[in-house]
Amino acid sequence: MRRTRIVIVGGLSAGPSAAAKARRTDENAEIIMFEKTSHVSYATCGIPYALSGKIKTRDKLIVVQPELLEKRFGVELHLDEPVTDIDPEARIVYTNKGAYEYDKLVFATGGQAVLPPIKNIESFESWAHAKTLEDFDRVMKSGVMDTANHFTILGAGLIGLETAENLVHAGKKVTVIELGNQVLANWDVKFAHLAKKVLEDNGIDVRLGVSVVEVDRTTNELILSNGNRLFTDYLLVGISIKPNTQMLVRKGARHLPNGALLVNKHMETSIPDIYAAGDCAAINNMITGEHSWYPMGTHSNKGGRAAGANAAGGNVTFEGGYGTAIMKIFDYAIARTGMGPKSLERAGIPFKSTLIIAGSTPGFFPDQKDLLLEIHYDPETGVLLGAELFGEHGVDKRVDVLATALYARLTIDDLPRLDLAYAPPFSAAKDPVVVAGFVAGNSMRASYQEVSVVEAARALNQSVSPASYTLLDVRNPTEIHKEGYIQHSINIPLDELRLRINEIDLDRPTYVYCAKGLRGYMASLILLHHNCKKVYNVAGGFTAWKTIVGEVKQVEEVSPVS
Repeated sequence: MRRTRIVIVGGLSAGPSAAAKARRTDENAEIIMFEKTSHVSYATCGIPYALSGKIKTRDKLIVVQPELLEKRFGVELHLDEPVTDIDPEARIVYTNKGAYEYDKLVFATGGQAVLPPIKNIESFESWAHAKTLEDFDRVMKSGVMDTANHFTILGAGLIGLETAENLVHAGKKVTVIELGNQVLANWDVKFAHLAKKVLEDNGIDVRLGVSVVEVDRTTNELILSNGNRLFTDYLLVGISIKPNTQMLVRKGARHLPNGALLVNKHMETSIPDIYAAGDCAAINNMITGEHSWYPMGTHSNKGGRAAGANAAGGNVTFEGGYGTAIMKIFDYAIARTGMGPKSLERAGIPFKSTLIIAGSTPGFFPDQKDLLLEIHYDPETGVLLGAELFGEHGVDKRVDVLATALYARLTIDDLPRLDLAYAPPFSAAKDPVVVAGFVAGNSMRASYQEVSVVEAARALNQSVSPASYTLLDVRNPTEIHKEGYIQHSINIPLDELRLRINEIDLDRPTYVYCAKGLRGYMASLILLHHNCKKVYNVAGGFTAWKTIVGEVKQVEEVSPVS
């Protein structure tokens, strides 16, 4: 009986997953893997932590040794043998060493690092990408970790910021340069602002809206697009990647504008008998039903598994993803799942957002930490569409809960029904996810409007004068004296509001804030009961305003608020 020949192009993540699953599916299949480098299956995401010494040795980055693929899974492994062309009609793969026929092909070429146009960069020795094991080796073999003091990171995405943090842990001075107007471009601006503040608080010089246009090799200076010059000992390029797919795009494979190959749930491309998985493939967005590109190890492994199984005659589907991601930023974590405001607006999907600030542990438990959580949901059905989180404790737990809720198509009313674990070291009795559900439900059905601090600040700044609105602070005076207040606000503590309601012009728009949002919600209901015409509860209250907007007054600076 003729053996099925499965050829796998690429050996980093999706490729080995495909090979292992193909072997488990068909013991008799002939499996050949080509990898252009001398390594297979290493932890790309671990490289920044190896730079800092958190990961002690280079060998720890190697996930699967070549011998394991060969002996345990019976893979014919060709290292240092790049594939140069593919003939889908003849079913032949060409390499720099020969030609190989295939019955089924798994394309797992990943992505390649982006290098923007920088004059003199190719002749500049003190630089490297921050992506591959080869990049890591280039840095380490240069001895720069022992001799250099100042590193510049180009790019403020996940790769760039993880590298920046770990270089600080290694005792280096770090500058981050980003062409865009915020770090972490895929996050909402509020959360990007929080991340930037943490970076700067830890000594990282973050420069936005600029790029490197030239390298002065004689002085080791970077010439920036604004004309400034920056001395650096070493430049690490941590800009995002682009799919490495030209080989199949030239053959007519359907793809996104960025080159990512379109695949179905069986990981089949538009070319017969060719599958694709990993960073080179666009998978189903489980919210929109359209293709999206998620260059993440989680999707690479799952997609590779499905591709390998189906190439070997199986029937495994990979339904898609939501782009769930998390990142450590010094003592904090930032995470997201599903779609954020930017992507929802681009897709034309109506949504409503609710932001809460809640303790990740009970108030009575020592060293309580606040967690910022914003959920996005359908304004009619309440079905969850996405979420973003930021905090020092418990971010990982909550983002996974919310990612699961997205998969199950849960609504904001379902969140309070979740039976989540409770013990003081881990969570409050009302978990932040539960609180978010309560607040969102209240907001969706109430007559008042919930606004973000950014929306509130914009509305107040655009007002004709402070006399055209009421900005109501319902905190206690002791809180105001300790933390400060928002300019032009009046103070009526929540417990006194009913008795002092005559101090408020109910015909004017009224913006209400407390410390974190709960008292503001209760005050909004009281105002509505007394026929206040327009009531806006500022989500996250003063804490969110101080953190995100930053413009506050101190009592000792001016006359106290009334």
